[in-house]
Amino acid sequence: MKRNTWIALVGAGVVAAGLLAWAFAPRAVEVEAVAATRGPFETAVEEDGRTRVSERHAVTAPIAGRLRRIALREGDAVQAGQALALIEPLPSPLLDERSRGEQQARAAAAQAGLERAGTRVRAAQVGVEQALNEQRRNAQLVAQGFVSPAKADADRLALDAATREREGAVESERVARFELQQTRVALEMSSGTAPSGRTFTVRAPVAGMVLRVHQASEGVVGIGTPLLDLADTSRIEVVAELLTGDAAVARPGSPVRIERWGGPGSLQGQVRRVEPAAFTKVSALGVEEQRVNVLIDLVPAASASAASMGGAGRAEAAPAAQLGDGWRVVVRILTRQEADVLRVPVSAVFPWPGPARPAAPTSQAASGAADSVAGWGTDDAMGVFVIEGGRARLRAVQVVARNGSLAWVRSGLAPGEVVIAYPPPTVSEGSRVKPRPG
Repeated sequence: MKRNTWIALVGAGVVAAGLLAWAFAPRAVEVEAVAATRGPFETAVEEDGRTRVSERHAVTAPIAGRLRRIALREGDAVQAGQALALIEPLPSPLLDERSRGEQQARAAAAQAGLERAGTRVRAAQVGVEQALNEQRRNAQLVAQGFVSPAKADADRLALDAATREREGAVESERVARFELQQTRVALEMSSGTAPSGRTFTVRAPVAGMVLRVHQASEGVVGIGTPLLDLADTSRIEVVAELLTGDAAVARPGSPVRIERWGGPGSLQGQVRRVEPAAFTKVSALGVEEQRVNVLIDLVPAASASAASMGGAGRAEAAPAAQLGDGWRVVVRILTRQEADVLRVPVSAVFPWPGPARPAAPTSQAASGAADSVAGWGTDDAMGVFVIEGGRARLRAVQVVARNGSLAWVRSGLAPGEVVIAYPPPTVSEGSRVKPRPG
């Protein structure tokens, strides 16, 4: 065979071997690359909630009679003492001794309720004075530097709570006074001492808005028939039914974001109370769940910012005034807030492969990023793939907490290092990778 033929065959073999090597050589895997950054981090419990008025007043018929048509409708504003309905007594025989005794006992109970409400008002006034004295005394200590400024904020909140308690007590006393008046008039009319043809006027016990009209048309009603529901719609609270496991971390005072309430942005709130008794509720999948009611107060944005700056001013929240009774909202109860931590996408971290405890990172950037990983346990040790020189390197990191989108990394990474989000199964230690465009 000629020399040129040998040279041609050898050259073709080399080209074929090169093509085969190129065809079967491992390709760089396209991955989604994200840089580790520093910034705020928070964890929260998210659940559906509903709004409700803090105090609802049911107006009922104090006597049996013919109810005239009620002109009020849902959403109408009423003032305290305003006439709500007119009831004409039905002609009936005089009460027997038993009925008369029951009516008199009912009047005596109303009188006792009025006295009890008065006692509550006086006790609430004492609480306000005590909170005010405490605030004045601690204000001097804060000015002299003997007490932390946080004590002044706590005193202001305590005074605000005592003032609200006094307002509720005053309203309760007003309701008790109207109930006593209505009971006495009912006793007078049912005992036959009232003049013939007299019309009984049902008046509003408190100022507020009509939530519901139970009996709008004219007709005969009995004693205790519901007529209207009244409430002060400016005093709205939110009720969220949390799983008992989530309610354990939703402590009173925890900040809350109220979202998807129908308006722009979110409203600010604060957990007021976690009810002590849980109840069983069947989920949509038919699973029995133990849930507990968590009560949330709306916090006006202006008041919240003033409190953060040390001011004592208080302003009404205009967006919250648009909420009504029984509206659906979504509450996010913040359980942890950090201002500046190292974060990566939660899709980038995964359990450390294998039972062995990872060693401390040897990379200079990683070792200088945060605390040493010495003494890690297998529960807090996680892994990430870091892109170094076009290859994926398995790195051990310590994850403190995670939420729906981010993971807080305490050790093992430095800000600016690029990690792989959603690492595919084909990526392993040393694999060639390239960031996906865009």
